[in-house]
Amino acid sequence: MKTRSISRKQRGQGMTEYIIIVALIAVAAIGVYSLFGRTVRDQTAGLAQEVAGNDAQTAIGNAQTASQLAETNANATKGLANYNENNEHGTAGGGGN
Repeated sequence: MKTRSISRKQRGQGMTEYIIIVALIAVAAIGVYSLFGRTVRDQTAGLAQEVAGNDAQTAIGNAQTASQLAETNANATKGLANYNENNEHGTAGGGGN
């Protein structure tokens, strides 16, 4: 009776696939955070101020402004044809959030 065991090669392949998936998730998370990071930080600041019993209108306004900027950057056409234009206006790479 032979038992079937997983070889080192197969275990290594599984680990490599796992590392690739984790890397793709990390890249996606960095992209989302670079686009919406400022909005999330401002919303978190507003929430913390409200929980502390303070007025958070400034933080809420900042979050709204940041979300509008993120929407503008997301809708901008970005490519090699207009790379220098986007770079001059600070929209290349997520707008410098």
